[in-house]
Amino acid sequence: MLQRRMFLTAASGPVVAGAIGLGAALGLARSALAQPGYAVSAEQLRDMLAQKFPRTVPLAGLLELTLQAPRLRRLPAVNRLGATMDVEAAGPALRRSHPGSFDAEFALRYEASDRTLRAHQIRLGRLEVAGLRPSAMEMLNAYAPALAEQSLREVVLHQLRPQETALLDGLGLEPGPITVTEKGLTVAWVRKQ
Repeated sequence: MLQRRMFLTAASGPVVAGAIGLGAALGLARSALAQPGYAVSAEQLRDMLAQKFPRTVPLAGLLELTLQAPRLRRLPAVNRLGATMDVEAAGPALRRSHPGSFDAEFALRYEASDRTLRAHQIRLGRLEVAGLRPSAMEMLNAYAPALAEQSLREVVLHQLRPQETALLDGLGLEPGPITVTEKGLTVAWVRKQ
């Protein structure tokens, strides 16, 4: 009788552990399905961008702009982000370095290959550099759209963890539309095509 009780107790251990594990997985799956999407806070965006800057962009071999980490603005009305960066213009075409600022806005897209949210559809707002001669400012303005594209193109703003996308994959879901909110971003879950 004692041996049978010990056998049943020993055999039930893995079954109970498996049931608990299955229950936890189902709870996570229900939680993922119940959530309208994945939230990314403004602080998370700022921290990720701080790792990508400063960034130096050469212009026609005549000068280069060094851009500092952007200060982001959320623009929910147009579902885009705005970015203002401090810049420093220097190079052979200039006698000394000149401080300035650079403003742009962009949309976001999801890149499945590395699970990242990236900047795209970049538009230049303004580029101002203090103390430049008019001819140098004209040259900068001529290159400004290319500068905006070069400095922010495909900049990674957030990366989902492998376990997050693995759970979605198991449920037949994937990240979908990205919405800019007052607090940051929301990535919707959608059924895989």
